Amino acid sequence: MTHIFVNIPTNDLERSKAYYTALGCELNPLFTDDNAACIVWSDQIFFMVLTREYFATFTDKEFADPRTHAQVLLSISRETREDVDRIIEAGVAAGGTAPGEPQDFGFMYARDLIDPDGNGIQFMWMDPEAAAKGPEAFMAEQAQA
Repeated sequence: MTHIFVNIPTNDLERSKAYYTALGCELNPLFTDDNAACIVWSDQIFFMVLTREYFATFTDKEFADPRTHAQVLLSISRETREDVDRIIEAGVAAGGTAPGEPQDFGFMYARDLIDPDGNGIQFMWMDPEAAAKGPEAFMAEQAQA
């Protein structure tokens, strides 16, 4: 089984732990200490939130400021459109921001959430039929109905 570990820097580890647990994530205490927190999204997806100082020990590259530079767009699926809205509301209540309007394509619904450090995540729902058939076939069937 493949697992995904996304490493992101933070200026305030305690704030990040509180933020991500407010979204419904758990912390893995075996990989959480004063330098890092293992944020558990699912059995296969984890964020390693690292202090900037500790993050710097893993790379010689300069940090990009996530408030002003995009390097990657992470998208995490939710079971329903309402689940997307709920996690966005929880993130905003915990100190995050939700820039822009929801993207509603009928077969797919997505919203962006920015954490207090500026790291962004998109949460999305896709109609299971559209995921199985592809968006064009799904939309063609919808138009015929």
